[in-house]
Amino acid sequence: MGQAVCICSRGIITIDNKRYLFIQNLDEGGFSYVDLVESVQDGKFYALKRIICHDKEDRKNALTEVEMHRMFNHPNVLPLEAYSIIDKSPKCETWLLLPYIKNGSLWTELEKLRNANNFMAEEQILSIFLGLCKGLKAIHDKGYAHRDLKPTNVLLDDYQQPVLMDLGSMTKARIEVKGSREAMTIQDWAAQRCTISYRAPELFTVESHCIIDERTDIWSLGCVLYAMMFLEGPYDGIFQKGDCVALAVQNPITIPENCR
Repeated sequence: MGQAVCICSRGIITIDNKRYLFIQNLDEGGFSYVDLVESVQDGKFYALKRIICHDKEDRKNALTEVEMHRMFNHPNVLPLEAYSIIDKSPKCETWLLLPYIKNGSLWTELEKLRNANNFMAEEQILSIFLGLCKGLKAIHDKGYAHRDLKPTNVLLDDYQQPVLMDLGSMTKARIEVKGSREAMTIQDWAAQRCTISYRAPELFTVESHCIIDERTDIWSLGCVLYAMMFLEGPYDGIFQKGDCVALAVQNPITIPENCR
């Protein structure tokens, strides 16, 4: 783990004895920020994800995300370049230095198509879908599941190939549930970490004695495929209207009328 120093007056940070210049903020969520930084050494751009850790549990989760990135060396899974933990008592920040993919996410591409009243070509859909399958297979072969596959967690590189990102929700693929207390714990965790409109049915109401496995990713993969075909997921509209997604996933999906 490298040390990091922020020299705010010049917008320079140092990770693993390499200096990076802050360019701009790219995105932010509830407890994390993503900044665009440029290497002072070679001018290469990177995405710096800064995770705010309020307690030991947050820090543990952030380090788990680090370990998940370091586990994979696959073209369809986002690699980790370096990381550091910055102590800012009583909180700390975990910094993840990641490759910068300028084209943005699959969701960004779908929004562009929707705004242009256009659609994604079938050949492109199949190409992206194949890449997603390869990335998920790499994750599943290691005995893990992504648990939060959705269009915003898929980046598209210069060749329009998908790269899976945001590995913070990854867990062991197969979880044996023993009793109602464990079931409720997993259900509560899923409610916090697995996006509702791409969440598998078995994570809405977890049975007291069951096995949760990598098939949760296959459900989400199907929802992403649907989104590429129709420019939104099968349950995105239901969620946006405030209707019950947990009930909707128990029924067959609806194919839009007059679809191509």
